[in-house]
Amino acid sequence: MGRDHTVNRRAFFTTAFLGLTAKADRLITGRIVDDSHLLGHKLRERAKRLSPKRVERISLVIAGGGIAGLSAAWQLDKRGFRDFVLLEMEKQAGGNARWGENEITPFPWAAHYVPLPGKNSTLVRELFEEFGVLRDGVWEERHLCHSPQERLFLHGRWQEGLLPDVAATARDRQQYRRFEHRMAGFRASGEFRIPMETGARRALDLDRLSMAAWMKAEGFDSSYLNWYVDYACRDDYGARASETSAWAGIHYFAAREQEEHGPLTWPEGNGWIVRQLLRKLGRHVRTDSMVDRIGRRGNGFRVLAGDVEYHCDRVLFAAPTFLLPYVLENALAPVGAVEYSPWITANLTLDRPPVERGAPRAWDNVIFNSPSLGYVVATHQSLRTRQDRSVWTWYRPLCDGPPAAGRQMLLVRDWSYWKETILNDLTPAHPDIRSCVSRIDVMRLGHAMVRPRVGFLSARPAPAPRGLFLANSDLSGLSLFEEAQYRGVRAAEKALG
Repeated sequence: MGRDHTVNRRAFFTTAFLGLTAKADRLITGRIVDDSHLLGHKLRERAKRLSPKRVERISLVIAGGGIAGLSAAWQLDKRGFRDFVLLEMEKQAGGNARWGENEITPFPWAAHYVPLPGKNSTLVRELFEEFGVLRDGVWEERHLCHSPQERLFLHGRWQEGLLPDVAATARDRQQYRRFEHRMAGFRASGEFRIPMETGARRALDLDRLSMAAWMKAEGFDSSYLNWYVDYACRDDYGARASETSAWAGIHYFAAREQEEHGPLTWPEGNGWIVRQLLRKLGRHVRTDSMVDRIGRRGNGFRVLAGDVEYHCDRVLFAAPTFLLPYVLENALAPVGAVEYSPWITANLTLDRPPVERGAPRAWDNVIFNSPSLGYVVATHQSLRTRQDRSVWTWYRPLCDGPPAAGRQMLLVRDWSYWKETILNDLTPAHPDIRSCVSRIDVMRLGHAMVRPRVGFLSARPAPAPRGLFLANSDLSGLSLFEEAQYRGVRAAEKALG
């Protein structure tokens, strides 16, 4: 993954492993990929920095090449401002929207879809119009998720949809209907919008209790419904419903307009969007360039990244906000209320599809009561009539315990542990999975997304110095594509203004 943004797997993989599965003779290869945590720990420990070998003068520096940073660059370019550079510490830009590719298909490493944006999401619609995804108000079908879209493994077989239907009682179904009625009321209130800053923000009392506590207070005691709501919180926030702010939990269900045709997705997930942005903006992007110091220089700044010192007038900080105190000279302490969720993701290469019962394989496949979120199928969008080989992207937030404990788990568990964890997780739904998989590549994400815990709406970062603009989606407390884009674009507009 160099500056040409193609995947160089030898350069990207950092720890190699080979192993026979515990219960079969089939050889499964794989690696733990991405050692960026080592760079992050150098920042935390304030390791000795390189002395700059050259100085470069430029008007504006963007620190961070995720969706927020790329969106800021997109806005600057649209406004005709091109005297800027975007610095990304990874070998590939994209942040949580990074992707990989093998001989079968491209595949996502994290973010893998965008819900159809409603009329309030004007920036997202503008971007998709530019990329040809939206034409004259009509969504291009090849970008919409093909059917079947989602299914749930429950009581020994697959069912269509994620809301448990198999063995649901009349009382369960009554609570399903009442819950949707409550969400429709919240949806109509104007309180819950995307971007979240455009909402009314009146029901702040909901931020003072957890989503689980709100469910209990409302009399929602269906075990199926509570599983579904907990799954939603783990899916979008990497946190249990018992830790998630009720405001954020309700936002998940009430902020989007109801639609039947979405979401938008691609084999490489949101990496497809990053590809389009890099085609347009790649000349401004410098990868393998970790910003490790930002200091004042007269009325402007000096930004150190590797062996280059940039002298600039303005800095747009699009990396996670918790990093700022480690790189900004004389920075205030980070806000203690902000937490980030650790995740583990993996891409499994399958040489043949496994045997299964019930509803046919979908794009999104979830196992009831699993600690994981299940998997998405990278080849689901393929137009081929038959394709036996595939890549599945498996997701698990480490949300059972403090985030620090989850991050420690990521550091101490090796590839063999995660290989067995993944195969064991999938075996109830796919008993022959071990004979189908030939490779498992694992990525560790220590600070994958901001966690909107109880009280998150009152947490705000310390004021940034004049000329430095914050842009990450963690300012919203919601790690969503639309929030990252909004924060990046608004920061770019402030920098220009």
